[in-house]
Amino acid sequence: MNNENTNQYSNQYSIETKCIQSGWHPKNGEPRVLPIYQSTTYKYETSDEMGKLFDLEAEGYFYTRLQNPTNDMVAEKICELEGGVAAMLTSSGQAANYYAVFNICEAGDHVVLSSTVYGGTFNLLTVTMKKMGIECTIVDPDADEETLNKAFQENTKCVLAESIANPALVVLDFEKFAKIAHAHGVPLIVDNTFATPINCRPFEYGVDIVTHSTTKYMDGHAMCVGGAIVDSGNFDWAKYGDKFHGLTTPDESYHGVTYTEKFGKKAYITKATVQLMRDLGSIQSPMNAFLLNIGLETLHLRVPRHCENALKVASWLEQNDKVAWVNYPGLKGNKYYELAQKYMPNGTCGVISFGLKGGRDVSVAFMDHLKLVAIVTHVADARTCVLHPASHTHRQMNDEQLIEAGVQPDLIRFSVGIENADDIIADIEQALAHI
Repeated sequence: MNNENTNQYSNQYSIETKCIQSGWHPKNGEPRVLPIYQSTTYKYETSDEMGKLFDLEAEGYFYTRLQNPTNDMVAEKICELEGGVAAMLTSSGQAANYYAVFNICEAGDHVVLSSTVYGGTFNLLTVTMKKMGIECTIVDPDADEETLNKAFQENTKCVLAESIANPALVVLDFEKFAKIAHAHGVPLIVDNTFATPINCRPFEYGVDIVTHSTTKYMDGHAMCVGGAIVDSGNFDWAKYGDKFHGLTTPDESYHGVTYTEKFGKKAYITKATVQLMRDLGSIQSPMNAFLLNIGLETLHLRVPRHCENALKVASWLEQNDKVAWVNYPGLKGNKYYELAQKYMPNGTCGVISFGLKGGRDVSVAFMDHLKLVAIVTHVADARTCVLHPASHTHRQMNDEQLIEAGVQPDLIRFSVGIENADDIIADIEQALAHI
């Protein structure tokens, strides 16, 4: 959970080198490759040594639900990629977003939520967490500052948004949202799954906490579900102690430890680990963390190829007379092109969305005729895949909610992989020939 940078030179490296070298720093005679610590528990010589771990008086491992060496090394790598001070892995991206919010919210609190977040995240905040007594105000990420300011209440504890919305592909204006959140004394939490730290580092624009579904580009091969939370260490919890008392007052479940006093900039992640993970247990398995680390080693190679291919596919679709519209922030003329150039000048992501003339039924028929491209409940891995959000990931929403979330009923979410772009385009062309 502490994710100390054990290599004194690590922060001097480029992000490409960090993808490969960060996290695991073997000592003389230790395995070159990060080992899988496939153990639930850890041995100690004396009862007193273990007791100090339970009291948070010493660092170490005693039960994998709280900490595991494999997981911690991978979390450290993600932490360095994002430029944070501490990070933790979770069992899924959903768990990461849940922990990120619940770590500072409780019954009677309020969250400002971007309307265009992923459908599962939207449901988590507006339905499930509402049952826990946490209310939301939904805001349009494109709204002006005056409108956004009106969404805040006395009990607002955080703002949650996505760097690139899934699947609406809205590019967040980080500086606008950070300015407003901080003016109200709350942190800005951003899900950076689609952009990844290769294309965007939100902390550089005022974001306080970043989450990831590591299931997507970070893993990159659709092998294992996982999530991550990274803290920038920049939000001053103590300054707003009355608002974030869970971090700034004694935790009686740990003999009166006050997280901000004992752990400083790492207070947020420490609390999420020793309190939420202790009680809720949404851990990532060591095997999944090991596989995730393999994916991270090539993240800097894969992301540019995803973006290159996506731009080729989006440009081709724009010229096809059967296509009604195309949405990709990398296209000149796109509504979010300028914001993308500001915050993600090297590329956005490999996901595009488009609709076909004839509406929803035609879009679905097109998908059924694809051969190379697979219909799967996934996005952002090496293989090109496709999904119809209104029928799949967002099917819990009514038409009004779909439109509010930036999801047209005919929207096709097309995740461009790292195959040859010409082969992807040829498959689209033959499927269009059937409609």
